[in-house]
Amino acid sequence: MDCIFCQIAAGEISSDIVYQDDKMVAFRDIYPQAPTHLLIIPRKHIPSLTELVEEDALLVGNMVNVANLLAKREGTAESGYRLAINCGEQGGQLVPHLHLHLLAGRQLSPTLG
Repeated sequence: MDCIFCQIAAGEISSDIVYQDDKMVAFRDIYPQAPTHLLIIPRKHIPSLTELVEEDALLVGNMVNVANLLAKREGTAESGYRLAINCGEQGGQLVPHLHLHLLAGRQLSPTLG
């Protein structure tokens, strides 16, 4: 498979992995937008949110649970953090594999009113 995130999850491409279990992998973004910028991905290849099916219903919740755990480990849970999932080209999704961004470590500007 030519999906870079699938290759990272399989250990075929080196990455700064901060968490992994049988369903998820989390690693540091190579182009961080904040002092803490982690990506949480499912091991299962899902191109985007629009591709989720009923059997994946718990997947996004599990991604958020991993993000919460990692925010605590990184020492940013108390000061605050942002979670974001980009969907599609116009939504800013650069890699066609579902992923959750955890951003923290500085004051983030509000995104919506």
